[in-house]
Amino acid sequence: MNNIQMISQPTASLPINKPVELYIFIDPLCPNSFAMQSVLRKLQLEYEHYFSWRYVLSTELTSLNCLSNRIKGCLSGDELDITHPALPSIAIKAAELQGKRAGSRYLSKLQEHATLQTKNILSHVALTEIASEVQLDMNEFTVDFGSKEAAHAFQCDLYITREMEVNEVPSIVFFNENVEDEGLKVGGLYDYEVYEHILREMIQDQLVRQPLPTLDELFIRFQTLTTAEVASIYQIAEQVAERELKKRMLQQKVERLVTDDIALWRLKANTI
Repeated sequence: MNNIQMISQPTASLPINKPVELYIFIDPLCPNSFAMQSVLRKLQLEYEHYFSWRYVLSTELTSLNCLSNRIKGCLSGDELDITHPALPSIAIKAAELQGKRAGSRYLSKLQEHATLQTKNILSHVALTEIASEVQLDMNEFTVDFGSKEAAHAFQCDLYITREMEVNEVPSIVFFNENVEDEGLKVGGLYDYEVYEHILREMIQDQLVRQPLPTLDELFIRFQTLTTAEVASIYQIAEQVAERELKKRMLQQKVERLVTDDIALWRLKANTI
């Protein structure tokens, strides 16, 4: 645990009754950021009554202003589909303009396609299709994807990344409700118990876990999960998790999506 530092807290106040705030720095194209999402999900299920959170996108990029102009041309039909490493981050920010939950749904679906390699997630057309898949308001998303607001929101994330001197993704910065206290920056990816311990230290009290949802309820909330995630959440062996997931596949509740590296289980559309 050498990669932990104290940093100054931002001026924004914490939400009422949420004594801790997490700044979660990710690059949506980085596999470790997908793993970080699993950690956050378990923290939410057990302890979200203690903390609020926000993703900070830390993708390296160049020529953002030029790219924004090219997107506008693409939207107006003056240019063919474009690809660029910054586009996924701008698309996430466009989705977030429809609300935090909309942004999270979009990010999860984008990472699903990245993991399964079912779409070119650097493509403007593919990113727009993902917005439709997660049932965003498409008129609003189309406008926001090419807007200054989405590009500016992404630029703000890059500014926060520099301001907090985050040099590694994923990273989490923990802040408590005392604005005079420094935040705790944890660079890299650790076991769940490490983040649980830090949250307890920030609260300065014993943590009270929320009861876990049933497996069916879990899929309604997150819709796509790995076998390892299910095993971790319920603290069971992966073989046991696999058996329970296969039961639900036979019941036509979930479907299995497999690549050479990973198996994802996704809630079937007709069960939502």
